[in-house]
Amino acid sequence: MTQLKMTVNGKAASGEVEGRTLLVQFLRENLGMTGTHVGCDTSQCGACVVHVNGEAVKSCTMLAVEANGAEVATIEGQAAPDGTLNTIQQAFQDHHGLQCGFCTPGMVMSAAALLKDNPKPTVDDVRHYLDGNICRCTGYHNIVKAIMAASGQDVSAIAAE
Repeated sequence: MTQLKMTVNGKAASGEVEGRTLLVQFLRENLGMTGTHVGCDTSQCGACVVHVNGEAVKSCTMLAVEANGAEVATIEGQAAPDGTLNTIQQAFQDHHGLQCGFCTPGMVMSAAALLKDNPKPTVDDVRHYLDGNICRCTGYHNIVKAIMAASGQDVSAIAAE
């Protein structure tokens, strides 16, 4: 067993894990942060995306011990302490960028990483960046629209594809 210490959503977190424990398992099972979803167990769907030291990672492909000492951000840390949604979350709500909601945490975390690196992406940039995230419900149009809106761009001309 290995003792871990990390900062998760700005708060100190620790726990003891086996060396084979995945970061997503540690977050969900040890810390009770169930907003990070396990969708495929093969790194295909993106439902488990979190930020580790500011970089988007699929937490089903990272061992928890690799995040020892790291700053980790999950979907639970995106809203304000009073529950007010952040800009991306609000855009997803306003533009109907979710249906069942299963992929939404990973989509929001991926969108946050994209907008950090590229504050004014094109529609093609957004679609390319989300290539590693699967949504089985929405057809992606409203997700793309929400991310474009979160970037402060006019979405009225974005046509359904």
